[in-house]
Amino acid sequence: MKKSLFALIVLAAALSAGTACSSKASKGGGGTKLKGRFEVAGMCSNYTFSVIEGRINPMLVEATWTNPQTNKTYWKAFGISNPCNFPSNIKEGDTFYFEIVPADKEQKCAVCMAYYPTPGKKLNIKVVQ
Repeated sequence: MKKSLFALIVLAAALSAGTACSSKASKGGGGTKLKGRFEVAGMCSNYTFSVIEGRINPMLVEATWTNPQTNKTYWKAFGISNPCNFPSNIKEGDTFYFEIVPADKEQKCAVCMAYYPTPGKKLNIKVVQ
């Protein structure tokens, strides 16, 4: 009993230390440049991305996400909540640098409502070069 309690305390301490982030990172990494890959260009701006470089709060992305249409699995996957601001010159398979930014109050484009599966976690991002 004592060994399992001790193991539980050690595990909790390790998890706490492993997820400890600066206040900037815990708010989503605003101002932190990350490298992403445009994984899936689903219809109607249902986009899937993955973080391939940089430290991101693991609570902001799906550790792994499998596209039910293709059975392909992605790591550190996310969708975007601001497709109107995503540059049209970045195509599926491209890598790019981005920052997480505060959400805009209004979208500046129309997005159709057709469904294509995306990760449940969505980020508001700004592409930076």
